[in-house]
Amino acid sequence: MATEAGSARGTYDLVSFDLDGTLVDTAAEIAEAANRALESNGIARRPVADIVMLIGAGTRELMLRLLRQCQQADPLGAGRVRPEPVLASMDLHYAQTTGTMARPYPGCHEALAALRAAGVRLACVTNKEERHARRVLQASRLDGHFDLLIGGDTLEQRKPHPGVLRHVAGVFGVDVARAAHVGDSSIDVAAARNAGLAAWAVPYGYNAGEPIELSCPDRVFEGLESVARHVLSSRRAAA
Repeated sequence: MATEAGSARGTYDLVSFDLDGTLVDTAAEIAEAANRALESNGIARRPVADIVMLIGAGTRELMLRLLRQCQQADPLGAGRVRPEPVLASMDLHYAQTTGTMARPYPGCHEALAALRAAGVRLACVTNKEERHARRVLQASRLDGHFDLLIGGDTLEQRKPHPGVLRHVAGVFGVDVARAAHVGDSSIDVAAARNAGLAAWAVPYGYNAGEPIELSCPDRVFEGLESVARHVLSSRRAAA
């Protein structure tokens, strides 16, 4: 069931989707790579739940935040470790774990296929570094659904900067009033709102443990197939 705030829009020609926690459950493989990176630098593994709370700003930012937590907990041990080797280790280990535990959420393939078949332009817009995001899409067999991939290092800015989603709309020549962004976190809601797109959300994912409703998205959908049904019905009504 979807809830809505604000005035309804018309039809949608473009929908962009966040990746981690929206299209694909990647928490396990991200946490495993992060823990391997810590271990390879002599730092004890952290609980998976602690790492999941940091997902959303890209793997680099995740590791920097995680390392700060470890340094606060163990200033004499982890406190002596510099960030650079930890970040390099994360890049190596995440390349090894990417796609090994990732699982598209129910209805993901079907929703994207239905939207694409109807002529809706699709983009994946994530704060994960583009090289990692591309591997996740390929491993999950989702890459063929998207016309465009924007990673956290593709542009000068990343979500929630308004320029990110405005850039996406500009690539397709679509007015932001006819575009929506779907995500699982407050970052996604802010990114859509800052850029003038409809801010849509799903209630699962990695929003730092907070209900997505607290971020006040325009709509909350129970799943991706509900997103597709809404977009397709709006297009039929406008035809």
